[in-house]
Amino acid sequence: MSHAKRYCRWLPVAALTIGTFLSASAFAAGDWPQWHGPKRDNLSTDTGLLKEWPAEGPKLLWKAQKLGKGFSSVSVAEGKIFSMGDAGDGAYVFALNETDGKPLWQTRTGEPGEYGGYHGPRATPSYSDGLVYALNQHGNLVCVDAKTGNVTWQHGLQDELKGSRPGWGYAESPLVVGDLVICTPGGSKGTMAAFDKKSGKLAWRTTDWKDEAHYVSAVPAEIGGKAQVVQMTAQSLAGVDVKTGKLFWRTDRHGNTAVIPTPLVRDNLIFTTSGYDVGCNLFEVTSKGARFDAKQRYANKDMVNHHGGVVLVGDHVYGTDEQMLVCMDLKTGKVAWKDRSVGKGSTAFADGMLYVRSESSGKVALVEATPEAYHEKGTLEQPNRSNDQAWPHPVVTGGRLYLRDQGVLLCYDVKGK
Repeated sequence: MSHAKRYCRWLPVAALTIGTFLSASAFAAGDWPQWHGPKRDNLSTDTGLLKEWPAEGPKLLWKAQKLGKGFSSVSVAEGKIFSMGDAGDGAYVFALNETDGKPLWQTRTGEPGEYGGYHGPRATPSYSDGLVYALNQHGNLVCVDAKTGNVTWQHGLQDELKGSRPGWGYAESPLVVGDLVICTPGGSKGTMAAFDKKSGKLAWRTTDWKDEAHYVSAVPAEIGGKAQVVQMTAQSLAGVDVKTGKLFWRTDRHGNTAVIPTPLVRDNLIFTTSGYDVGCNLFEVTSKGARFDAKQRYANKDMVNHHGGVVLVGDHVYGTDEQMLVCMDLKTGKVAWKDRSVGKGSTAFADGMLYVRSESSGKVALVEATPEAYHEKGTLEQPNRSNDQAWPHPVVTGGRLYLRDQGVLLCYDVKGK
C-alpha cells in the first residue's frame, strides 16, 4: 500500500447508549463526519441559511479538481474534506482543506476498477477521533491518519473476510459507533462485521445472519433500550447488537436487482425504500424482555427510490421516485404531494429546506420542506458537468453546499446574511 502526502465527533463509550453515540453535541459545529451526517439521517443542523436563491444560484466559493472517477460524496471534519476516486494507478481517498479546497494528501486504497460499467469508489469516507475509514469498490477497507494520510490498518472484505461483493461493487459507507467501525462484507461467514477502530482487530461477525451484501449503508439506532445497527439487504431488514453482532431481530424485506437507500429510523419505526418496482415499507419493531418482533405496517409504490435517498422531516418523508419529488406521511404512507421538480435524484435537508439534485442534469432545486405543497425557492445549474450521472449526494454543512461530480468538487456559499 502506497500513499502520497502533501507538499463534535464520535465519543468513546463504555456502555453504548443512544445518548452517547447519537448525540449531536459529540461533533464540532459544521462537521459532517460521515455519510448522511453525524446521525446518518441526512438532516443538517445548520441554521441561518438562504431561504431563497438569486436567479444565478448561490455563490461558488471554490472548485477542486483531479479527484478521480467515482461516485463518492464528501465528509467534513476538523477543517478537512474527505472523498474518494479512481486516479491513475489506484483508488484513492483524498483530503482537502475545508477553507479553499486545496489538496492536503491522497492515499491509495487499492487498484482502480469498474463494476457494471461504472468506474471508481462508490462510498463516502467516515471520520472519527483523528482517523478516516474508507471502503473502495473492491471491498478494501482502509484506516488512515486524518492529518497525514498514513495507513494505520486495512482489511479485504472479499478476499480476507470471504465476503460477497455485489455486482456493481461495494458501495457501503463504513459506520463508526463508539470504538467500532462497522461494515457489511456479506456472505456465508456473516452479513456484517465490526473492527476495533484503532487497532483494526476483528470484534465480531454476524454468524446468525448470512445474507449477501447489497449497497445499503447501515444506521445506528436504539430500539427497546438496546443500542443496535439497522441494516438492509436484498433479502431482509435486521437489527444487530452493536456490542456483540448478535441479531436482535430480522424480517423479510425483498428487494430487486439493487437495494441501495439508507433506512430511516424514528423511535421503533423503520422506513425502507428501493427501486426496480419494489417501493417502500414501514416496519414497527417491538420488544418484550429480550425478545424483539418486527411487523410491516404498510407497503406501497408511491416512493420507489432508486438510490437518491430519502429524508424524514417532522412526520413526513421526502425523496424522489423514478420521476417525481414525493412528500409522504411516515406513519400512514399517504402521499401529501408530488412534483416533477428537477426529476429523479438525491435529496438533502437543512434549515427548513430541501436540496434536490437531479441525477441527469446535476441541477439543484431549493424547496421548502412542508407537506402543504411544493414550493420551489431557486435553482442552481451545475457547471463543469461530466458525462456521468450526478449520483453523489449533496452535502450541506457549515453554511456550505458541496456537490461532487467525478473529478470535480464544487463548494457554494448558502449562508444567509
